[in-house]
Formats: sequence, structure tokens, C-alpha cells
Amino acid sequence: MTDLDRLLENWESVYKKGLLTFWILLLLEEKPSYPYEMSAEVTRLSEGTISADGNSIYRAINRFEEMGLVSSRGAESSLGPPRKYYSLTRSGRELLRRFIERNILIFQHPAVAERIQHVLNGGNDGQ
Repeated sequence: MTDLDRLLENWESVYKKGLLTFWILLLLEEKPSYPYEMSAEVTRLSEGTISADGNSIYRAINRFEEMGLVSSRGAESSLGPPRKYYSLTRSGRELLRRFIERNILIFQHPAVAERIQHVLNGGNDGQ
């Protein structure tokens, strides 16, 4: 592994930890879910770039519930014991909306999008 590979892994590790909250809240905005289901869906939607085991999701969900961002309800399951489904509260939706406005939509700004595309097209290689 090169120094560049290690730097990239470190950067991505920090970046991905912060994004897990985004992915969880985004999923809960769509529909009530239980943590195991969310784990697989986060991996699928992020095209494998973000993965979290059920325990990580449970810990995050519990923190979010304590903060009033999500609420839970029990429901029977045909596959085993009852499941606890979580959904966003009004505060959770507002937090998600504000995060998207401040941190996601910036990448759609023409000046930023042009710079990203410039890098992907080879940037200033050789200059």
C-alpha cells in the first residue's frame, strides 16, 4: 500500500463516518425502517462505498431517538420476534433538510460542479 493509498483511506474513513448519519436519516425520511434493513439499504444506495453493521445502525438510531430526531414503534414480524421500526420526527426531517442544503447541494453549484468535472477530465496534468 502506498502513502497515497493510506492518505485516501484515512480521508474516506472520516468522511464516511459523518455520512452514515446522512444515509440513515435519508432512508428514514422515505419510510419507517428497522436497523438491519437500513444496513443493507445504506450499502446498496451508496453503491458499496458506505457500509455499517446492524450494531452501528442501532447505536446511531438510539442516539437519534434520545435527541428527538427519530421515534419508534413495535410491529409484529412474520419472520421472528416483533421488530422496532423507526421513523423521522419533524426535527429529524428539518435536520436532514438543512444538512442537504448546506453540505450536499453545494456540489450542484456550477462553479463547484465545473471544478469537479475538470479534475475528473484530467485536471491540469502536466502543467
